[in-house]
Amino acid sequence: MEGSRRPAARQRLIGMACNPEFVQYIIDQCSDAGEIAVKKMMGDYCVYCDGFLFGLICDNSFYMKVTEPGRAVLKEVILRSPYDGAKDYFYISDVDDREYLTSLIKVTIMALPRPKTMKNPFK
Repeated sequence: MEGSRRPAARQRLIGMACNPEFVQYIIDQCSDAGEIAVKKMMGDYCVYCDGFLFGLICDNSFYMKVTEPGRAVLKEVILRSPYDGAKDYFYISDVDDREYLTSLIKVTIMALPRPKTMKNPFK
């Protein structure tokens, strides 16, 4: 059945979908920072805290937006692109330390611009 497999380069380009248990684990680990919500986007997830888009879950890895306050809190600074064509995000290797994630999320969302509210175009 060798002919039915995708070439390795094609597999890397497509990536793999996130495991729902991993996504739920990240939600649980981040929950002390505020109201955590995720939105599925093409097999990966955008992660929000109190309405702020602060991170991504891609290929069972957790990434956070780059901010200077976040950089100051990071245990180790690893910049990676979560998917082909994306800008670099902080790759979060230690997702098991709940207090660390909480402090990192809080300083990150404080440094982000306020979320834009959608206006009703019919009013």
